[in-house]
Amino acid sequence: MTGTAQLTKETVRAPGRWLALAALVLAVLLVAVDATVLGLATPYLSEDLKPSGTQLLWIGDVYSFVIAGLLISMGSLGDRIGRKKLLLTGAVAFGAVSVLNAYATSPEMMIVARALLGVAGATLMPSTLALIRNIFHDPKERSIAVGIWGAAASAGAAVGPVVGGFLLEHFWWGSVFLINLPVMAVLVVIGIKLLPESRNPNPGPWDLLSVGLSLIGMVSVVYAVKEMAVHGIGTGSSAAAVAGIGALIWFVRRQLTLPSPLLDVRLFHNRGFSGAVLADLLTILGLSGLVFFLSQFLQLVQGRSPLEAGLIELPAAIGAVGAGLLAGLLARRWSVRGTVSFGLLAVGVALAACTLLTEDTGVLALGLALFIGGLGAGLAFTVTADVILSSVPKEQAGAASAVSETAYELGAALGIALLGSIVTGVYRGFTVPEDVPAGAADAARDSLGGAAEAAHALPQEQGAALLASARDAFADGFHVAGAVGSAVLFATAIAAWFLLRGQRLESSPDHA
Repeated sequence: MTGTAQLTKETVRAPGRWLALAALVLAVLLVAVDATVLGLATPYLSEDLKPSGTQLLWIGDVYSFVIAGLLISMGSLGDRIGRKKLLLTGAVAFGAVSVLNAYATSPEMMIVARALLGVAGATLMPSTLALIRNIFHDPKERSIAVGIWGAAASAGAAVGPVVGGFLLEHFWWGSVFLINLPVMAVLVVIGIKLLPESRNPNPGPWDLLSVGLSLIGMVSVVYAVKEMAVHGIGTGSSAAAVAGIGALIWFVRRQLTLPSPLLDVRLFHNRGFSGAVLADLLTILGLSGLVFFLSQFLQLVQGRSPLEAGLIELPAAIGAVGAGLLAGLLARRWSVRGTVSFGLLAVGVALAACTLLTEDTGVLALGLALFIGGLGAGLAFTVTADVILSSVPKEQAGAASAVSETAYELGAALGIALLGSIVTGVYRGFTVPEDVPAGAADAARDSLGGAAEAAHALPQEQGAALLASARDAFADGFHVAGAVGSAVLFATAIAAWFLLRGQRLESSPDHA
């Protein structure tokens, strides 16, 4: 056996690699859970902090906005200073900032705390996938590892409501953040002992101007999309769009001139890479928007408890985990484009099913729709992550991982912003019963949580009429959002079929 073969075999069969993967899965699961755990806590948080409808949307999506804006920079930083070091630093920061979230006393403080949690989350996500790229050099083993990682990322969005539901049944809403502390402590202990350090041996300098351009560009564009969807085209949203697009164009042009760019934008010349990123983004857009607003639908329209609502959403996690574990095998035996397109179609079907939900829809129908959605997300997200990760040398794994993670977080943010804006736009136009006081009517139009609170303060018959009208309006908005989301996913499935033509997963080991 040659020296190269011996080295490859030792690297591929590195001891403790599956335990190391368990630590990485802990990190990605927790970050993904935190993106949706607020869905169930929203009614309680609304009652305590009394945010406006716009503030409520910011509380829900600023976490994902900030992560999306910083992932490319943090992925590149991990390539430079060491992915293990960045991961463990981020874990400590994530735990500390979780305390600030738990004890927020105003909507403004909560928005800032969620943004800081996003900064910490951005240090975790690209490091997890990049470390997998450097721990697992056998492509088939790596597909299994990416499948487990992808299952955690996809299932996290669905596990969040279950965790949140259990905690909200027994504690106050801040407990959904304090649960992060023991998990992060375990991650740090396991990570120190089992995770290998890896970095790019020739990274070049970290360009701070590119970091700023990436952050400004991503956050500004997403903010503009959200504002335009809710309020139409205005001066503020137009200025944000121009600033964001300008910053991103400048960022791309600068990356083309730097000897060591934060992101090698030439990767997007590869049709398969671009198709995988697009499918990645829109898969999570559909799933995150579905889970976030379904949580409110189940509680505020169907009147279910937080724990019951969370358990109803559990089939999405089951579907995502099962599909994630089988995705690599299916993609090799069938095809990459067939697996991804089928997954996108499945998420589209789940979103289309939202148009049929009513106040009386039963648990079985809800569970089936969510299982199909989770199954589709697990297939599409896992395979696209594998395609993205295997398209670059392992030295650039952090930057490539950041592209996949940016698509994930941007998809989560846009899912809440775009689908949420549709729900909110339809909801705010509902007809308030004539005898309801103006103050109560304004509170009711602001959010469904506000309508429930206003209804409690009115005489029983009047409050019941107001709440019934508000619930019908929220359901109408939810139906429209489901129809729009399903149309986007069906179109993406067709696009992925063509963009991923000829794409294959690796089948031979790396030579370390």
